[in-house]
Amino acid sequence: MVLAAIATSAGAKEWKEIRIATEGAYPPFNFVDADGSLKGFDVDIANALCEEMKAKCTLVANDWDGMIPGLQAGKFDAVIASMSITEERKKQIDFTNKYYSTPLAIAVPKDSPIKDVKPESFSGKTIGAQGGTTQAIYAEDVLAKAGAEVKLYVSADEANADLKTGRLDAMISDKFPVVDWLKTEAGSCCHILEDVPGTQTETGIALKQGNDDLKAQFNAAIDGIRKNGTYDKIMKKYFDFDIY
Repeated sequence: MVLAAIATSAGAKEWKEIRIATEGAYPPFNFVDADGSLKGFDVDIANALCEEMKAKCTLVANDWDGMIPGLQAGKFDAVIASMSITEERKKQIDFTNKYYSTPLAIAVPKDSPIKDVKPESFSGKTIGAQGGTTQAIYAEDVLAKAGAEVKLYVSADEANADLKTGRLDAMISDKFPVVDWLKTEAGSCCHILEDVPGTQTETGIALKQGNDDLKAQFNAAIDGIRKNGTYDKIMKKYFDFDIY
């Protein structure tokens, strides 16, 4: 892959060709449409940022587990896939400023005896989460220590399916994707208990460490689409509340 970069008068590089990875399995943020194209909030934001930067961008689908290794290896230049900014991830990669924020939430079947998100309420229960995520870390660090059995999945869709079929007692996720799933026929089985206290995280664009020029370019573009109304237009396409 050849990246075109032009030196500006300030000595920084202006990225004109950018390869961006997303997962394609995390609706409504990123998913593969019936025609095989990538769609969703992350995808629309990526396209809007590229237009703001006047850059030629290529979006590719990549498995979640391979996001950070692929970024480090130069397989792509950025990840726009609802990746939460955490101190642990910042040891390996860099992030732009946030482009949205989300708490964790726990979904259970509508007839579940579990009525709250206190860790002890999950003792002896099986709770699912997508592996390699902040929700998986919370499940393993907090709920498992309270006596829950944690089952990790490659994708959120797989966890949702097992919750629907009764293989799980509960499923923990970023709030907004599970809210979207609950609106579907498959999600009609279940409901959210409440937000998990103290779990609000910011979501940013992931970059390889050292790509400070690209980081500055993305940050300026995020500010740009926030100011010119493009961000709000995209957000309202998917949500009836403010996720920023």
